[in-house]
Amino acid sequence: MTLATFIQAMPKVELHVHLEGSIRPETLLALAQRHQVDLPARTVEGLRAWYTFTDFPHFIEIYLAVSSCLRTPDDIELIAREFLAGQAAQNIRYSEVTYTPYTHYLLRKLPFPEQLAALERARAWAEAEMGVTMGLVLDIPRSVSAQEGLLTAEWAIGAMGEGVVALGLGGPEVDNPPEKFKAAFDRAWAAGLPSVPHAGETVGPESIWGALRALHAVRIGHGVRCLEDPALVAELRERQIPLEVSPTSNVCLKVFPHLAAHALPRLLQEGLYVTLNSDDPPMFNTTLTEEYLHVANTFHLGRETLEQLTLNAVRASLLPASTRLELEQQFLGEFARLRVEHLL
Repeated sequence: MTLATFIQAMPKVELHVHLEGSIRPETLLALAQRHQVDLPARTVEGLRAWYTFTDFPHFIEIYLAVSSCLRTPDDIELIAREFLAGQAAQNIRYSEVTYTPYTHYLLRKLPFPEQLAALERARAWAEAEMGVTMGLVLDIPRSVSAQEGLLTAEWAIGAMGEGVVALGLGGPEVDNPPEKFKAAFDRAWAAGLPSVPHAGETVGPESIWGALRALHAVRIGHGVRCLEDPALVAELRERQIPLEVSPTSNVCLKVFPHLAAHALPRLLQEGLYVTLNSDDPPMFNTTLTEEYLHVANTFHLGRETLEQLTLNAVRASLLPASTRLELEQQFLGEFARLRVEHLL
């Protein structure tokens, strides 16, 4: 068994992946045609070219255009089913999926309960048919007002028993510091809902400090720019705050010029808690499996490191403690079996 075969076969967990960013070009075209939405391209090849990002604002422009093709609860259920089927094909047993309900409420006046019901139908289908599942991270887009952010927080708190596992914060970091949304995250924290904001992607260490101090963050989405501040590295290492690292995304959005320049090896050398993720897979022409393959080949990571990255994701997940422990034991057993096969 080659290392590539091992990576493809091993069980996985993914903690940082956006549902709206997981829409396949073929599905996006079908939705655009269904709802008579004009996109900048009308072929799969054209969409892939359109996805060649120039900067983070261009990425946001594309993300909003994709979201504009989602008009009904059935559309949301469709993309969630397709996403979960894709995760099952990669042996990703559990995903914590970032979803931005306010965008669809703002653009199409889709009531949040209808959005949530569509996602829950997809989750129940995937559990019954493919044995995979997901938890939802409802995220606040940074571009909205603090008051609008409170609405997402209230939705998330009210849906804690219906698949929602955390409150997130996404979108452009520039001019939108974490502190802007302190009230929303204070409310979630008081209700017992974990905080997993994006920080330290396009803005440096101050964004991560803000997420830790103002937003009660238990994980950091991206966080790769922590290395610019030794005191922050020490804080993250001491507290073992998990970082949701997405290497290909970072390269596509110009955080690093190419994969070989990525901070992943140094993050590991510094003793930081790292998980591997795909972020917006079709938009970055990747998958979680390919992320493992790329970093293994680029940085010469062995099977032990790949297993550790996977177990890190299991342990950093927001599953109930008993479920998390059971999943970890399953993974350890499967790794042992694959290790034997790997040596044959």
